[in-house]
Amino acid sequence: MLKFKADLRSLAFMSVTTALLFVQWNMPFNLFLSPVLYILSLYLAITVAVMAHNHNHLPMWKNQTMNTLMDYWITLFYGFPVFAWIPTHNRNHHHYTNREGDFTITYRYSENNNLMTLLSYPAISSYFQQHPIVEYLRDLWVRNRTKFFQSIGQYAALGVMILVALVLDWKKAILFVLIPHQTALFSVLIFNYLQHVHADEESEYNHSRNFVSKLTNICLFNNGLHTAHHIRANVHWSEVPALHAKIEHLIVPELKERGFWPYVFRVYVGGLFIPKYRGTSMRLERKANEGASSSVSMQAHEMASAV
Repeated sequence: MLKFKADLRSLAFMSVTTALLFVQWNMPFNLFLSPVLYILSLYLAITVAVMAHNHNHLPMWKNQTMNTLMDYWITLFYGFPVFAWIPTHNRNHHHYTNREGDFTITYRYSENNNLMTLLSYPAISSYFQQHPIVEYLRDLWVRNRTKFFQSIGQYAALGVMILVALVLDWKKAILFVLIPHQTALFSVLIFNYLQHVHADEESEYNHSRNFVSKLTNICLFNNGLHTAHHIRANVHWSEVPALHAKIEHLIVPELKERGFWPYVFRVYVGGLFIPKYRGTSMRLERKANEGASSSVSMQAHEMASAV
């Protein structure tokens, strides 16, 4: 019933994530094992965020009921109703791709790319994404009540899960439910920032930064190959590497990073001390060139008028 056999891996990750919550909740503290499992749970929370993204672009199941159940399952471990990807990401971000009108633009308050802009971005982006979510729900209320209640049901299911966890043991709820939720939500917004900041949003192929390391893409369901994903958002995540290979030569080298963590440490740690590590904004370079061209054209027009 799966559309793609590759999503057996998605189901395996979701199953391990679910099982790990029950294991952590019930196991006694072990000085060595507990930290290892906790780090694993945070990594799995990040993969849930990526799977939420993938599932909303191309639902995993051929059967709609199974897709609805999958929405709820992912919601419980993602920490936010997954329907929200539709108005904020599918319909908005993929339409504008970091241009004006994108609720997730990376340059809303600053054109800089540093540790402060990186860490402040999730809160800013989350705030502005609430508007399209509310408008989407209002639209569903008018034209599709069934889907409206399914979407609201995701809020309800998540709320019940968190409430039950807090009642049973608030300390475990914070450690094993709320912190993984926030890790998932924070990480996916950070990914969006890193994939678009200082790229050229008006370019056909240079609007996104790619992390081409095989290890990065194995760990994150090929989420590092972002240009290909924007060019054909309906391509299944397992087929993105093949599409990336076809267009890789059209992407400038500056937007093809080997690995995620080397880029983060170079730009946001090394950049604190070595200016060249901060990189340059392709967006600002384009705007400067446009300004120069406009100035030249204006001078030529003035000279022609004088003659």
